[in-house]
Amino acid sequence: MKIVADENLALTDYFFADIGEIHNVAGRHLKHQDVQDAELLLVRSVTQVNAALIENTALKFVGSATIGTDHLDQAALAEQHIVWSNAAGCNAQAVAEYVVTAIFHLEPILFEKNKPFCLGIVGLGNVGKRLAHLAGVLGWQVIAYDPYVVHDTVEQVDLEQLLQQADAVSLHVPLTRHDEHATYHLMNAKTLSLMPKHSILINAARGAVVEEAALITDIEQTGRRVVLDVFEHEPVISSKLLQLLRLATPHIAGYSLEGKARGTQMIYEAYCKAFDLPQSKDFKTQLAAAEQYFQDQDIYSVLKQQLNSIYNIAQDDAALRACLHDGIVDQEAFDRLRKQYPLRREWAAHGGPCHD
Repeated sequence: MKIVADENLALTDYFFADIGEIHNVAGRHLKHQDVQDAELLLVRSVTQVNAALIENTALKFVGSATIGTDHLDQAALAEQHIVWSNAAGCNAQAVAEYVVTAIFHLEPILFEKNKPFCLGIVGLGNVGKRLAHLAGVLGWQVIAYDPYVVHDTVEQVDLEQLLQQADAVSLHVPLTRHDEHATYHLMNAKTLSLMPKHSILINAARGAVVEEAALITDIEQTGRRVVLDVFEHEPVISSKLLQLLRLATPHIAGYSLEGKARGTQMIYEAYCKAFDLPQSKDFKTQLAAAEQYFQDQDIYSVLKQQLNSIYNIAQDDAALRACLHDGIVDQEAFDRLRKQYPLRREWAAHGGPCHD
């Protein structure tokens, strides 16, 4: 059996080598001829799995080791009778920790315990719930907006109130365009104008949830501190936008070792379930032990001393800015950053808190 897999997936050999022959490819440039005689296709969000890619192939299963599904043409997959799966929640903890790290980087005063801070979370899916839990562990006030989810332990408000009240707004929604609560350009000139000038905006969801032109105007007018891990026209990122951002990272918010390994395990398990095969593997058996920072210590003390050792977000920001060439981020350099990214460990690997 031929398996075509994105070269940036983690532990592909461990999970799939005894199922078939693995051909690793650059996912962004995958073409029909690459998958024509493959039965399994394993991708990330950079691959558009559409009719042009999958029609008249031998494919039986497509697995995406990612939270999102907007890169998967589900109608085309159904028409070709191809089973598919994503890995919802696989890197939710990593994204939640990324957001908290960004906030501490921009507001180091929060390392001092009991400083008042209100975090507004837009979207209470896997990431939003984990972020709410982590913020609660830190003693922050959490408010959230999600028209589809009711969460018993999080104060939920309408979007307008959240934008007006929060000291930081973090976006964790899928990209949707046509439903009643479409998230395409959710953050536009009107919604951005509701946020106080001091409020931080963080997008680690999908780039087009924020209207880039409106964001540029807003930052120029308010001096707002903005953190982007995703971009509306990704991988096309202009020097103008980069210069205005306080932190910019190359779509790696979810790039923890645990998150990527968990994603591959989830599509492995989905494949086994779909074709009635035994499941006998666990990514945790493949990970090395990490240095223990949190044991028997106050979380604020540990983070103040060790957060840069756990995850140096400024390093990722500098690496992306170094990819600028002739006023724009070089696409090959952007992809290379992601391909060669040194996967960080989640806080739990260091003995820290995780979602209960």
